[in-house]
Amino acid sequence: MIDWLPELLVAILATVLAITLHEAAHGYAALALGDDTAQQQGRLSLNPIRHVDKVGTLILPGILLAVQLLTIGRVEAMFGWAKPVPVDVRRLRNPRYGMVLVAAAGPAMNVFLAWCAAMLAHPLQELSGVLPPDAMDLGVRFILLSIMANLLLGLFNLLPIPPLDGGRIMVGLLPWRAAMALARLERAGLVIVMLAIFVLPRISPSLDIMGGLIGLVTGPGFRAILWLAGHGT
Repeated sequence: MIDWLPELLVAILATVLAITLHEAAHGYAALALGDDTAQQQGRLSLNPIRHVDKVGTLILPGILLAVQLLTIGRVEAMFGWAKPVPVDVRRLRNPRYGMVLVAAAGPAMNVFLAWCAAMLAHPLQELSGVLPPDAMDLGVRFILLSIMANLLLGLFNLLPIPPLDGGRIMVGLLPWRAAMALARLERAGLVIVMLAIFVLPRISPSLDIMGGLIGLVTGPGFRAILWLAGHGT
């Protein structure tokens, strides 16, 4: 077997679970708040195939995986997105604040999944004398990558730029005039996000948003999740 293939599969599994359940959480939250659009369109599903976006779920993560495995021989971080679950804000019982809850459901799911991954370390530790070393290594890598992927995806989506979840949360919480001004940015939101990720760091290292998020995830965020899962400080 190719040496890096097991780690590739583990990284794909961790990333797909993070992205898929993030989107599914939006759909289930919308349904609970009165909008069944996702259900009617067959998108209220835990099946990853229903949420696949060619670029965000396949091409970009594939490039990141290949580059990391070919350069450093391991996977340290992943990034991607899924096809957004359709939500009709007009069908929510309370459109404005309902959308806040729908948007927040995705990042909340990622934090929960990161905690679940950290909890897996307890039974894995109990099996340390039973499982072969290679299986233990893959188990540890899955836990670490799951925590990192979920925390990074959740925090990234909380950036206050529509159409990211953080932008939609801010639209629901800001005063009406400011909310409408922010909502109008949604058409150019993806361009703004890409500029923030790839252009601003070249202007100044202090403007490296992704670097800051990664530092937060691998530092305080990681320690907080481990503490919440009962692994001490």
